[in-house]
Amino acid sequence: MIPKRLQIGDTIGIVSPSGAITKETMNQFKRGIDFLKNIGFNVKIGKNALSNTLKYSATPQEKADDLNYMFADNKIKAIICSQGGDNANSILPLIDFNAIKNNPKIFLGISDITVLLNAIYKETGVVTFHGNDIMWGFGAKHTDYDEEEFKDRLVESKIGEVNHNSRWKCIRDGVAEGILIGGNLNCLNKLAGTRYLPNFKAKILLLESFDESNPPEKVEAELYRLKQMGVFEKIKGMWMGYYNHESKILYEEIVMNVVPEYSFPILKCDDFGHNTPNTIIPIGVKIRLDSTNRKVVLLEKCVA
Repeated sequence: MIPKRLQIGDTIGIVSPSGAITKETMNQFKRGIDFLKNIGFNVKIGKNALSNTLKYSATPQEKADDLNYMFADNKIKAIICSQGGDNANSILPLIDFNAIKNNPKIFLGISDITVLLNAIYKETGVVTFHGNDIMWGFGAKHTDYDEEEFKDRLVESKIGEVNHNSRWKCIRDGVAEGILIGGNLNCLNKLAGTRYLPNFKAKILLLESFDESNPPEKVEAELYRLKQMGVFEKIKGMWMGYYNHESKILYEEIVMNVVPEYSFPILKCDDFGHNTPNTIIPIGVKIRLDSTNRKVVLLEKCVA
């Protein structure tokens, strides 16, 4: 199921299903809202989007209420998360998945929102979107690439080859086609052992890690969790994002330490992840990953 594309003048709902917006980050939040308004959209901020009831975030019920309301409200044409954080998984049992299935619309986020992107896809079949959030994407130092990719994917409904903003690297040769799932490695692993984890069989796995809080040994540990879950025996390919740890150990080095015995193609780029320009990547859409020729092709429409 794919949502409708955005049209200039539409209203976008803003929710905070993970971390709380603080006084220190309020200016970034406002800049992100201004970005959307400046390119022609109306904005509706969720009732609890600025709540900090628990003193580290809003309550799970407050966060879920906002998400459910935004999906049910026909005036809201897309939903963008304010930021990531650590505890988006707290709202999973409170989400009205039937409302999402009956009102599919663009849902966009990154980092901890990986939990929701994949859970929503798994529970409803609705395509979700990995990409810039309000505060750390559009509210920080966004680039022309960020804006163009947002408009191309979600307004113009462009598919085909994903545009490059960095030098892409072939880590392991090959070509594979499959449905794309994943996002942030640590956050995807929060779904392990739950009903909300997608089936990895014949999928292409999207992976990035936040370098500031994930040294190589922690990344390796999370990759071994996937390995011990049997994930790497099931997937058809891997698309890796930005990682620039102070150790100078490369993301692809860590990955290849864990998966040398498999043959699936692996492609690396710096065009999605934390603290880097982000393309808009649909979760739940069939893609062709051609690591040999360093490209990814979206094979299906992701908005109608």
